[in-house]
Amino acid sequence: MGSWFSNLFNLWGRDGKEHKLIIVGLDNAGKTTILYQYLLNDVVVTSPTIGSNVEEIQFKNLKFLMWDVGGQESLRSSWSTYYNAVEAVLLVIDSTDRERLTLIKEELYTMLAHDDLKSARLLVLANKQDLKGAMSAAEISKQFNLTSIKDHSWHIQACCALTGEGLYEGMEWLTDEMTRKH
Repeated sequence: MGSWFSNLFNLWGRDGKEHKLIIVGLDNAGKTTILYQYLLNDVVVTSPTIGSNVEEIQFKNLKFLMWDVGGQESLRSSWSTYYNAVEAVLLVIDSTDRERLTLIKEELYTMLAHDDLKSARLLVLANKQDLKGAMSAAEISKQFNLTSIKDHSWHIQACCALTGEGLYEGMEWLTDEMTRKH
């Protein structure tokens, strides 16, 4: 009977609760591809997200409720409606989209200043590293001045949503961060 409870405990996560994450970024950054790479460990055909997608993901012994929110200009003003009880923000950046880097940087700092995200952790996913001309994670970190962020735990991870490369290393950091804080 004890092993049955132990297995049930592991099934629902080490701490027995679901952790809410929000995946944000500009349109065409790869947010939905990343969500389904985490869920299915495979690439799925996606179309632009209107509103949001939500999936439960189990990683290590933690259960996550991941909200993938549309990144089109008309939808960004509604991002804050998803912030309640968010424990981590996954910011997906198209590492080849140099023209809109300033725009997503402004969105990031606006998010981090929101009261509902005061204690949220930040995982920046520098996506599309497989493409020619992609900025490195170090270059993006410098452009975003990430080292100036002192009131949020943060990490930047180079990745490729299509292959999954780097995605699980980012989640390793996040789960370690979340279990360390409990």
